[in-house]
Amino acid sequence: MQLDRVSVADGDELSAVASSLRWLASRKEGEPLRFLRYAIEDPTSGSATALGKLVEPTACLIAETSEARALAIWGLVVDEIGKVGSADDSRRRSTLKAAFRLPPAPGPDAEWKATLEDRFKQLLAVPRVFGDPPPSTTAPMHKAWKRAVERLALLVGQRLALLALDGNEWQECVEIGKAVEKERSRVRSGAWLDRVPCHRAPSRGAQPVFMERMLVRVVMRRRTAVSRLTERVVTAREDGVDGYDVQALTGWTNDLADIPVRAIWNCRLVAVPGAHPGDPVVARLRFREKLRRGQRYGFVSEATDDRLDQERKWVNVDIDHHGVAPGETDRHGEPIAGLTIRIMFDDQCLPEACWWYAEQTDHERLRRPPAGDPHLLTVEAGFVQHTFVEPCHPREEYGIVFRWPKV
Repeated sequence: MQLDRVSVADGDELSAVASSLRWLASRKEGEPLRFLRYAIEDPTSGSATALGKLVEPTACLIAETSEARALAIWGLVVDEIGKVGSADDSRRRSTLKAAFRLPPAPGPDAEWKATLEDRFKQLLAVPRVFGDPPPSTTAPMHKAWKRAVERLALLVGQRLALLALDGNEWQECVEIGKAVEKERSRVRSGAWLDRVPCHRAPSRGAQPVFMERMLVRVVMRRRTAVSRLTERVVTAREDGVDGYDVQALTGWTNDLADIPVRAIWNCRLVAVPGAHPGDPVVARLRFREKLRRGQRYGFVSEATDDRLDQERKWVNVDIDHHGVAPGETDRHGEPIAGLTIRIMFDDQCLPEACWWYAEQTDHERLRRPPAGDPHLLTVEAGFVQHTFVEPCHPREEYGIVFRWPKV
């Protein structure tokens, strides 16, 4: 279908599309996809008011989730950005990439800054696009941005008009959006991974993965952790990574049938003999494929303990790999990055106090923080949760302590 046969949006509608694009690009609190999703999930939100002209056409995707609808419009915008300017290094396309944080960012950090002005400053590092030598101010970037966003609004408006007549291309837009977000995650992980050795180097025998997201769900019965379900999303730190070694909550006899660990999703449990005679057998969660360096992989396992006479004093996470990313949650409190520990206590056996610890000895972590200390956690309806905002370093331990009532 040719564009000249399509009724393209009028001037007012194109102006509204341009306003939505400017609003989306000027956010400093998060990525564009996040605001597109908010606009779809909550039609009364400020995001919905600002982005209505972009997200309303996705209402035809009745069977799709809000995430898929957001990815559809995001993929459409990204696809049209690639049509602005004559080449990847054109001024207008470069400013659009900076404005909408398309990976990778120029410079050593490989991440875009929070504000539009700071992102335009990053373009000063791009050779020859804005002159050689580069300008001393961001004036050329702002000039290019003004023209680029108007051109982008026209292209997006035309594409939306096409999709209103034939919605079969929406799925292609979804796939483009997914590809961009996958690349963003890969670049972000790579940038963080490259900075990890500057903070804390892993030991020589550390497992060669970096933990992007780790969610530990613990179920207590009496004072024992009877179940510990762990969701992990890792990035390989070398080529050929084929699995992850796990520890059970209790000891076992090296008989795979008796090990209190289960592979729940995207992995299988195998027993790996020790490297030398007399070494213990290792319980290993084998991946479905060997990972390349920088490749992401998600999997889930569970450890169990049926010894109800055992009293747990804490839930601990030992960082025996290359570390964990800084913690981050969405607006609903759901963890999207870093280490999060959730504990469901037995209704008949609740602790009188809980607190989180990081990088402390066994003795130090048992000291109850004073009233008002930010380490103290509130148990609500039998549940407690903590996301570790700071990165978790190799060769350290992190967790939550319980103070049980005296019997």
